[in-house]
Amino acid sequence: MGADKLLALADVRAPRGFGALPTGWRWASLESVCVGIFDCPHSTPQLTESGPFVVRTQDIITGVLNLKSAARVSRETYAERIQRAEPTRGDLLYSREGTYFGIAAEVPVGVEVCLGQRMVLIRPDSRQVNYRFLRYWLNSPIMAAHIHGYRDGSVAQRLNLPTIRALPVLIPSMAEQESIARILGVLDDKVEVNERIASMAESLCQSIFSEQSWEVRTSVEEISALRKEQVVPATLAEEAVAHYSLPAFDSGAMPEITEPGSIKSAKFAIRQPSVLLSKLNPSIPRVWNVYPDREIPALASTEFLVLEPQNGVSAAELWAVLSQPGLFGNLAANATGTSKSHQRVRPAEVMTSMVVDPRGIGNARGQVRALADRVMQARNESRTLATLRDTLLPQLMSGKLRVRDAEQIVEDAV
Repeated sequence: MGADKLLALADVRAPRGFGALPTGWRWASLESVCVGIFDCPHSTPQLTESGPFVVRTQDIITGVLNLKSAARVSRETYAERIQRAEPTRGDLLYSREGTYFGIAAEVPVGVEVCLGQRMVLIRPDSRQVNYRFLRYWLNSPIMAAHIHGYRDGSVAQRLNLPTIRALPVLIPSMAEQESIARILGVLDDKVEVNERIASMAESLCQSIFSEQSWEVRTSVEEISALRKEQVVPATLAEEAVAHYSLPAFDSGAMPEITEPGSIKSAKFAIRQPSVLLSKLNPSIPRVWNVYPDREIPALASTEFLVLEPQNGVSAAELWAVLSQPGLFGNLAANATGTSKSHQRVRPAEVMTSMVVDPRGIGNARGQVRALADRVMQARNESRTLATLRDTLLPQLMSGKLRVRDAEQIVEDAV
């Protein structure tokens, strides 16, 4: 190991709360266990309709690269943006700035990707650290709390490159790393299967109520009511609330279960099955079919419109007609805002929009409701599995829970 890496190793600052490590485990700086850490080109790439993918921070907010949301660049732009390093299998994509930062995702097999702005490429040294183990470590609650103290920037939160290079990494033996990655991967694989099921069911709902298939129309205000009841979370006596926010939607369409005191501004109350429609940036459709849990309060970001179905229409049917591309095309064309990234739709524009009338479709309505139930089942199971993963992860990473015990817990869950 070179002198620079030895120096980096000596300067490792472990996260708070760690005591003695299990025998054979050690701390290392991220830089000391990597072949390289490469910053992105500091330029905005020109996007194209086809070509290699360019990865932005919003494309990896779940810890997995979402190719459906990723943009593309020309072959020439791709060549320019990989001059420092070409992302390949075993590398990690890491967000260093913005709303979603401090998140790592793997480079998929056989996919050409380059770095967008605010991204870093991490190339682990396979002799020292398993790349999947490293992804779990970087995305762990342990590291989320750790990097909070290093944020640099009052508006756009960011991590600078020296801070990233000095991030602490817990290094068990390679066998232990591989076992931890495998166990957590079982849970992630099931979550991924559930998401594919949910996405397929949603696509079927949309196709059943397709604008091209049905001529009968009605206004949004005829089949839904706009609810505006606001709640100040800090005044609630409950220990937890379900927070339906834009980041929660983008990271898997499941609400964040959190303490009400952690939410600083007023939110809309969700009292019954509803559809949330984002007012922000209608070019990115965000329509959320919500069935609030009776056990805890459900609160929605004020960036959403809270639409309760009425006049014999179910929440599933309302969701299916509101998620049609034609509606969002019209809303985007009439949105207000100073820039494309800060456009908003007016509530009145939504309520007077014409959509397919579910009441005129007959037998297809039952199909949509059944599919919506399947979506909810898949995502509820995923939330349970993700909670289990997030519970096991710090225990495994600290050595408090050993692999053989975690294997039995996971086997019982899946």
